[in-house]
Amino acid sequence: MIRGLAAAALLLVSLTACVTETSGELRPQSPPDLEEAAKINTQLGVDYARQGRFDVAEEKLRKAVEQDENYAQAHSMLAYVLTQIGDREGAEREYRRALALAPGDAATHNNFGVFLCDLGKTKEADREFQTALADRNYPTPEAAWTNAGICQQQAKDPRAEDSFRAALKINPEYRAALAQIAALTYRKSDWQRTDAFVKRYEKLGSLTPDLLLIAARTQRKLGDKVAARRYEQTLLRDFPESDQAVQLLKNPPAP
Repeated sequence: MIRGLAAAALLLVSLTACVTETSGELRPQSPPDLEEAAKINTQLGVDYARQGRFDVAEEKLRKAVEQDENYAQAHSMLAYVLTQIGDREGAEREYRRALALAPGDAATHNNFGVFLCDLGKTKEADREFQTALADRNYPTPEAAWTNAGICQQQAKDPRAEDSFRAALKINPEYRAALAQIAALTYRKSDWQRTDAFVKRYEKLGSLTPDLLLIAARTQRKLGDKVAARRYEQTLLRDFPESDQAVQLLKNPPAP
C-alpha cells in the first residue's frame, strides 16, 4: 500500500484544472473526476494513518470528503483518524454519516462499535457488533466477535466467553480472542483452561507481557515452579519496563 504513494500523488496533481496547447490552440481539458480523486485521497489517508501520521491522514481524508461528500469510506476512515487524535465528537459525527450513506457496511459497524464501547455506551456498541455479524459476507467476523466479548466484559455481561468462543470457532488461531479468553479464565481461577489457551497462543508466536505474567502465575497455581520461572525470566528479559514486569518485581513469588 505505502509503495503507491508517489504514483497516487502524481495522479492527484494531474487532476487539477488546466489547459493544454495542441496544434497552436488552447483547448480545455476535461473536468477532473472528483469521485476518483476522493478515492485516491482516501487511500492516501489510509496509508498515512498506517504510518501513524494522523495529521496528514486527516488532511487527505477531509479533502476526500470535500471532493465527494457521499463517499462513505472517506467518512468512515476520517472517523477512525479523528478518534486517534482525540476528536470524539467529530469522530461520532463521521461514523454516523458513513453509516447513513452505507448502512450495510459491516466494517464500519464494527469500528463504530469499538468507538462506542470506549465511550462506555456498551448496549449501543453491542448492537453495532451484532449488525456487523449479521452480514454473512463480512470477511473477519472473528474480529467483531472478539470486540463484542471485550465490550461485554466491560459491561459485566456473562456472554463474553461465548463471544470469544464464537471467534475461535471461526478462526481457532485468532490470537486476539485467545488472549482475551486466557485472561478471562485466569480471572475465574480456572487454571487448567488458562494454561490450555496460553499454550495455544504460544504456538502461534511470542507471548505478550500480560500473557507472560498470566502464564507465570498460572504455572505456580498448577505447581510447576520451573515453568513459572521460565515465563518470569522471559518477562523480565524481554519487557523489563512493562507494567507487568514492575508488578512481578514489586510482588515477587516465593522461591
